[in-house]
Amino acid sequence: MKTAVAALLAVLLVAFTGPALLGNKDGKAASNDQDKKKVIFMAGHRSHGYDQHEHRAGCLLLANQLNKHMGNHLEAEVHLAKGWPANATELEDADCIIFYCDGGGRHMANQHLDGLDLKLKDGCGLVCLHYGVEVPKGKSGAKFLDWIGGYFEGNWSVNPHWDADFEELPEHPITRGVQPFKIRDEWYFHMRFREEMKGITPILSAHPPASTMRRRNGFHSGNQHVKAALERGEIQHLAWAYERPDGGRGFGFTGGHFHRNWGHDDFRTIVLNAITWCAQAEVPSEGVPSDKITDADLDENQDYPKR
Repeated sequence: MKTAVAALLAVLLVAFTGPALLGNKDGKAASNDQDKKKVIFMAGHRSHGYDQHEHRAGCLLLANQLNKHMGNHLEAEVHLAKGWPANATELEDADCIIFYCDGGGRHMANQHLDGLDLKLKDGCGLVCLHYGVEVPKGKSGAKFLDWIGGYFEGNWSVNPHWDADFEELPEHPITRGVQPFKIRDEWYFHMRFREEMKGITPILSAHPPASTMRRRNGFHSGNQHVKAALERGEIQHLAWAYERPDGGRGFGFTGGHFHRNWGHDDFRTIVLNAITWCAQAEVPSEGVPSDKITDADLDENQDYPKR
């Protein structure tokens, strides 16, 4: 199967626009120990401005923590690319791929659905963060339902900024070491999920306040469907785990707009746990450990100057 994966990816991959960066701060190459799970971060372009949609900085921060604290089990790399790494073997050997990038029509997966589908059918995990959960309705949306169980669908899902209060957490490897918490972000909700939520475990769920519906109806801002759901009091799932019939795993996380939120221990641990779980490595009983993240850490590697 891996030979077929490499052959198709080699045809579909576009030019890699920069060198691969290892997530460890000292820049040393990680071990090629075959017992380790390999995770590949695909960091999107600079986007919204300082401290927002910091794809590169966010990926480097998360990869650094995985390599530092889970290095006996995982090897994390960050690729700065318009599309894919030019070398197909980078994805061929991946146990988990993470998309933290602009989405919608600009999502880097849109032009490579067939190659990615073949790779994921080989059991590779997929994690999509924030805007990376949005793809166009149609072929891309259908693939995301297959790969991670849900996605942001225009004129169905919405993207307000609000304080989500996660009062209860399910028992799941992704929630290990995480306590209930409340945090402000651009939390997307009313996501399009697989019918009957088959294979999906909600991880972070909350009730959005009525203020999230004050905007006019629009592709991202509001629609009759989401308004009716809130009027019915339906809880909204903002992060979820998905177990595919082929044995692969997926995770969608709608937060990640504000870069400073990676400094929140529970917010960060949820995502580190999810990456580990999707790579099919064992999540520690107390969750994936990480350093106490400082403001200086968060200032590193940002695409825009501090303001």
